Amino acid sequence: MNQPFRYYLRVRYAECDMQRVVFNARYGEYTAVAISEFMRAIGLRKEFSTGTYGIQWVKQTTEWKAPARFDDVIEASIRTTHVGNTSFTLATEFRLAGEEKVLATVESVLVLIDERTMEKTPLLERHRQAITDGAPDTVVDHAGYFQH
Repeated sequence: MNQPFRYYLRVRYAECDMQRVVFNARYGEYTAVAISEFMRAIGLRKEFSTGTYGIQWVKQTTEWKAPARFDDVIEASIRTTHVGNTSFTLATEFRLAGEEKVLATVESVLVLIDERTMEKTPLLERHRQAITDGAPDTVVDHAGYFQH
């Protein structure tokens, strides 16, 4: 079975509180970066950031389960859970790299918009296909986790 798209990051000191635990709000930022890399991996990043189309977050729900700490390497895995007419939903799970225990889950609902009017617009079939297919077995590592 294929692995979902995975993004690795290393927790920086400024992202933590006095106990060196990641601030809850940072998971929104981590999710945004991971989804941006997911969009690049499925071939839509450039089109959704510089073209006729754009994407906007309309809902983001986070559930925290366990802390991440300064200098931990976190794995964010992303999979598509729903594709509608104008919107799609991505599920992100955060874990310490190499571990099964989930630290947090984030559900993000994004809407395709026409950049000129800022109104929602239907997903094209190529958008739909790329989002549905995802980027299985793709890893983006900004943490140096896979380097030896």
